[in-house]
Amino acid sequence: MIGAQLRLLAWFVIPATLLSGCAPAIRLDEAATDRPIQTSSAPPAAREDAPAPHRPPSPTPTPVPRAFALNLYQEGDFVPQYTFDWCVAASIQIMHNVIDDTGGGTWADRVQQGQLWEMARARSSNSFNGANPLGWAKVLTEVGMGPYAVVSIADYGEALRTAARAIADTGRPVGLVMWRGRHVWVMSGFTSLGDPDQFPKFSVTGIRVQDPLYPYGDQQWGPSPAPNALLTPEQLATQFVVREPRRWSSNLPTGYMLVLPVAKA
Repeated sequence: MIGAQLRLLAWFVIPATLLSGCAPAIRLDEAATDRPIQTSSAPPAAREDAPAPHRPPSPTPTPVPRAFALNLYQEGDFVPQYTFDWCVAASIQIMHNVIDDTGGGTWADRVQQGQLWEMARARSSNSFNGANPLGWAKVLTEVGMGPYAVVSIADYGEALRTAARAIADTGRPVGLVMWRGRHVWVMSGFTSLGDPDQFPKFSVTGIRVQDPLYPYGDQQWGPSPAPNALLTPEQLATQFVVREPRRWSSNLPTGYMLVLPVAKA
């Protein structure tokens, strides 16, 4: 009887053992809270005090030269020369009118033009006994439009940039010595690719000119452009050429000659 009871107990013990071996092991704290188990594949939580990732600064874009224009000329500033000799005197009148914005009156009188020519001739010295660029610059300075200086520049493009930069810096026009030293024009403005204040190597694309000989022109050099005409550098180059050294005595080198406004000290 005892043996039969032992065998019966053994049958109950064996299934219980097998059931306990198939059940998954559960930690007491997990069973109590019923929280999901975090696996190792989940990303760690970000720290609030962690530094932001370093990003290199964006490069500053390179400035691109754009179309620029400056013109000092206003309607009524132009004055014709009253004789074929008085181009310097007429240019002085034109330059005064371009510079003067005070309403002090336009310089256009024939008698005054003759007086200005005599002043410029008295301050010039050459074999032709006329008014040359040195006398032109001296009169401009003496009558209160200066200071002006005569310069000669060997390179054509640099001469145009020098003239344009002077207009932009001083707000005054430039004198151009034309026809190898036989005639003069006034440059009152320009167009360019790039602002001269921002791009030292800007390129001049147009030149505003006043030819006091208009509308007559010259058979050899061509027609006079209308007042305030905008010429391309190629058009200007047909009449704005290197000065002949023998035309009048000076110590300036051969080049494109300008009567240039100088910044006041």
